[in-house]
Amino acid sequence: MTKTGPQVTDHAPIEIAIVCYPGSQATCIHGVTDLFGYADYFARLHRPAAPAQVRVTHWRPPPDGGDLHCAYDSQPGPAGAPTLVVVPASQLAPMARGHAPDCSAWIARRHAEGAVVAAVCGGVFLLADSGLLTGRRATTHWMFAEELRRRFPDLAIDADRLVIDDGDIVTAGGVLAWADMGLSLVERLLGPAVMLATARFMLMDPPGREQRFYSDFTPRLQHGDKAILAAQHWLQAHAPAAFSIAALAGRAGLGTRTFLRRFIKATGMTPSEYHQQLRIARGRELLELTRDSIEQVAAATGYEDSGGFRRSFKRLVGLSPAEYRRRFQGARRAVAELR
Repeated sequence: MTKTGPQVTDHAPIEIAIVCYPGSQATCIHGVTDLFGYADYFARLHRPAAPAQVRVTHWRPPPDGGDLHCAYDSQPGPAGAPTLVVVPASQLAPMARGHAPDCSAWIARRHAEGAVVAAVCGGVFLLADSGLLTGRRATTHWMFAEELRRRFPDLAIDADRLVIDDGDIVTAGGVLAWADMGLSLVERLLGPAVMLATARFMLMDPPGREQRFYSDFTPRLQHGDKAILAAQHWLQAHAPAAFSIAALAGRAGLGTRTFLRRFIKATGMTPSEYHQQLRIARGRELLELTRDSIEQVAAATGYEDSGGFRRSFKRLVGLSPAEYRRRFQGARRAVAELR
């Protein structure tokens, strides 16, 4: 499926419709509005004779239900067919299923008319309610991925990705991923020169980050299997130490095959994969909070050589240990100082 969007003409601006459903995040709504406003400015710099090339509208459902109405228009006038529909992030947690059926139906109708639909963070749940994500690839906030997978098991969810562009459907992960998503869509709709100018103005890296740079390993603990939970607690307390499956199964009071089957069912990964996640999580903390060398961090997390640690870290986090330290070491210290 091609990802090239409609071409801008001097007479028909690209129309961006933002769905302001109940509980949608104001930061995302106004941030996307501003981002496309900046993009419009730089697009006109590249084509001085052209009028405004981007029109942004906000659409809200009435309090008593019914079709959505336009609550804001950057270029007041008769409404056209949206080129892009944006479903913003939710304020905190994902909304309940069937939260805003009028909004879901409106989104589905605009998509049927040819609009690209893009959803951010918790807004992906509203998009999934519309039925447009059935059988599709998607991302959402890494903290919400398990809930999205539980509610919509037919989705192919990749929570490591900050933005997944699937042609007519685009999803974005974290709360502020609207900016990465917006820049990706600016590049598609207005070209790379306008996208780069917009990114520079906003002091942002061009699109290409991954959500896994920021997500912490959050083990499944509320699965109800006490024997497996005991093994998880032991692994957490002894993450740098080597272990054998047989010994861990013995601690859980289970046979090896039964232990492996129940561990995978409870945690979603093998004991070795789980152990490696714990080690890398500890490595991330040490890289953020200490000035220890990579070799020292590797040893402290149980790796016999730093090469193995570097390879595992890059595979799971998406950055090398040195790149991760450069990006994140100051951030955690600053947060600690504010507490």
